[in-house]
Amino acid sequence: MGRPPARRHLYANLYGIDPRLLADEERLVGAILEALRREGVEPVDLKSWSFGGKKGGVSVIAVLEGAHMVIHTWVEYGYATVDILVTVDRDPSRIFERIVTALNPRSYRVGLTYRGEGPG
Repeated sequence: MGRPPARRHLYANLYGIDPRLLADEERLVGAILEALRREGVEPVDLKSWSFGGKKGGVSVIAVLEGAHMVIHTWVEYGYATVDILVTVDRDPSRIFERIVTALNPRSYRVGLTYRGEGPG
């Protein structure tokens, strides 16, 4: 049996985002599509959901070939999480930078790890 394919996995917490943006499903979908396509990644499928109310938010999931990109937002807290899993020939940091530009958080924390066989 062979080794599993290597993937880069970036995950982040974004704080202090405009609540109107966090509730804007169409804009969040557009931000993900733009970030992926500018880095040469074409989604296989994309789904999104909007949750109303005071604690509302949006979840967007882009399925990539053997990978994914996910954003979850919480309007009440001005907070979002981002999860980007891509093949090793792609740089998730560049995709993430485009999301940061689109969401304009006051601050964020990022982690990066490897999935599958590892970095080398």
